[in-house]
Amino acid sequence: MINSRRTFLRVAGGLSASAALLPLWACGDGGGDHASTETTPPESEERAGGGDLGAFGIQLYTLRDMMPGDPRGTLKQIADMGYKQIEGYEGAQGMFWGMEPQEFKDYLDELGLTMVSTHCNINENFAEKAQQAASIGVEYLICPYIGAQDGKAGWDAVIEKFNECGRICAEHGIRFAYHNHAYTFEEVDGIVPQAYLMDNTDDTVDYEMDIYWVVTGGADPVKWLNDYPGKWRLCHVKDRKKGAGPDEHEASVDLGKGSIDFPRILAVAEEQGMEYYILEQEDYENSTPVKSAAAGARYLADFTFA
Repeated sequence: MINSRRTFLRVAGGLSASAALLPLWACGDGGGDHASTETTPPESEERAGGGDLGAFGIQLYTLRDMMPGDPRGTLKQIADMGYKQIEGYEGAQGMFWGMEPQEFKDYLDELGLTMVSTHCNINENFAEKAQQAASIGVEYLICPYIGAQDGKAGWDAVIEKFNECGRICAEHGIRFAYHNHAYTFEEVDGIVPQAYLMDNTDDTVDYEMDIYWVVTGGADPVKWLNDYPGKWRLCHVKDRKKGAGPDEHEASVDLGKGSIDFPRILAVAEEQGMEYYILEQEDYENSTPVKSAAAGARYLADFTFA
């Protein structure tokens, strides 16, 4: 059964995702203005057989070469592609790209964008970041990377840190989550770190499934979704190059062009409580960040659950 929160999100944002889509995949590269030829996009609707994603998001790291030089212009392009949600990351200009939190939110409101989450450095001023995020309605602060630990004791320390972050977020009425990489699926000291984390962190800690990294780590996303229902609240929808070997980590490609079976995986994700579907792409073979982001928007706008 689809959880009530996800159903609400679909009803609230459902018709807007595809309807706002512009064909920016024909654009040029770089951080400047991009020409596009406007066409009439297909209407988004609840289709027979399970419906569509409704609103979907993009991790701003996908456009990391553009954001620092022109955050406002880049966000405008994101909105024009049909994205309704963004997930931020903390760079040299902070989580809000040199703007005050409310100033940043006001600009997103103008564009019809909602910042649902942001990756951040959890080791510096975390309580302040939680307060700032909460003040503008950001739901999740996310640890994007913790690194492989030497053994069980190292992961025990990570659990303690994550529980602390979860408590701080809860004090501000928001949630904390961890974004996996491949290393958490590699056994060490008789444990699989991802399972060890999920079995031992408090209820204040959620998880963001990076589907690409689950597959790269040799694991099955469907199994992990079923084994931990309701714990995976966000996901990175990121495709993996066909034929890429297990040691080939930099192999993301445009959505729908790779080897990952998203219809199978996302159907289970929806059943098991997934709230947010967020494009991320890090490599752009025969493409550009803008073209790949727009191609991802097309894929997500057209996606339907079987």
